[in-house]
Amino acid sequence: MKTLILIARLFVAATFLFSGFVKLVDPIGSAYKFKEYFSANVLDIEFLIPYALPFSILLILAEIMLGVFLLIGFKPKFTTWSLFIITLIFLFLTWYSAYYNKVTDCGCFGDAIKLTPWETFNKNVLLIVLIGLLIVAKKYMKPLFAVNGLRWISLTSLMVFMYIIYHVLVHLPLIDFRPYAVGKNIQQGMTEIAVDGLPKVHDFYLETNDGTDLTDEILNTEKVMLVVLYDIDIADVNGYEQVKKSTDLAKENGYSVYGLSSSYIDDLISLSEKEDFKFEWLFVDGTVLKTIIRANPGFITLHKGTVTGKWNWIDADKFKP
Repeated sequence: MKTLILIARLFVAATFLFSGFVKLVDPIGSAYKFKEYFSANVLDIEFLIPYALPFSILLILAEIMLGVFLLIGFKPKFTTWSLFIITLIFLFLTWYSAYYNKVTDCGCFGDAIKLTPWETFNKNVLLIVLIGLLIVAKKYMKPLFAVNGLRWISLTSLMVFMYIIYHVLVHLPLIDFRPYAVGKNIQQGMTEIAVDGLPKVHDFYLETNDGTDLTDEILNTEKVMLVVLYDIDIADVNGYEQVKKSTDLAKENGYSVYGLSSSYIDDLISLSEKEDFKFEWLFVDGTVLKTIIRANPGFITLHKGTVTGKWNWIDADKFKP
């Protein structure tokens, strides 16, 4: 029995630690997923959409900290029941998504591992069974350290995790699991199929204001800088000065420079006139832009379709042509 409990404890702890970590390094991606769940065509609780990011951060911290608690044996009764409740909630959500085909990817492992809705549901069923076993046999869950040691490990872990979240929100995800990561080739991503049956890179179209498709031309150009400003209404205006500096520097060094946005052309033209931007705006689906980079504005450089660099505006001075 002790061996079975140990295996269950390690499996559940590892699952929550991994799941929490891959979302910890990209909390904005989790916030986008919560917005999808909150939307009218899924759970229809749109009043929660403005709170998607803080909700995401709290859930990520809860998930990874409970994984730490379970691993080291801190507060076993609180930990196991908390894990049970969280898993039960997501068991319902994943069943709802799978049965009604509402969300094709639950995001439980972020962008690191993609599961179908039914695969996610089955994973949660297994977790519920194992956590239930831990609740029944919690007397076999021995702590790894003395009480003070458990407290210090827990507090230190929480501080480290909070710092990581702060860092990636200011800059970019520490690990980029998306098909637009540095080193990835966008054309190749268009041929690779994800678990939802779609190409890993889809809906990637770069169109001018008059509808001209420049996708192939840009993806076959050697030196390209793309400024991503997916929504002008919520953009960080402090980044516009850096947009001007970086794009001018890129153009001086032979880069073809374009802005990518899903905002209205009149607003973009007014912005370019105000900030003296010297590049053309292209139109891209907003969801695609938020997938490309977790910044607004942000920068991405390409060499014949291969991503060679990505920066939040605050780090754009690291761009070296």
